Amino acid sequence: MVEGCFILESWNSPDDPAVSIARARVEPGVTTRLHRLAGIVERYLILTGQGVLEVGGRPPREVGVGDVVYIPAGCSQRIRNPGEWDLVFLAICSPRFEQSAYRDIDPAPLA
Repeated sequence: MVEGCFILESWNSPDDPAVSIARARVEPGVTTRLHRLAGIVERYLILTGQGVLEVGGRPPREVGVGDVVYIPAGCSQRIRNPGEWDLVFLAICSPRFEQSAYRDIDPAPLA
């Protein structure tokens, strides 16, 4: 849980380089690490819970069930779960997510 969330890759195949889909779970009171994805556009589809999302230095915004958030390639991002229950969302990446694209830019040291 280095990123601050639990990730379950649902679809990520070199045979389908256009997209990947992962299920992310953020526990109550947790904020994910500030990071960016080089060359990858990401969308969050909120399935359960609530969150406070920060993207690209814009003011934080609340998100909830059914919301879809667009995160341009290279933009800083993190999400906080202020609720009492898990925040669960799909992270849909295009092109598909590759670990080499992940850039941790959080100023806080890893725990």
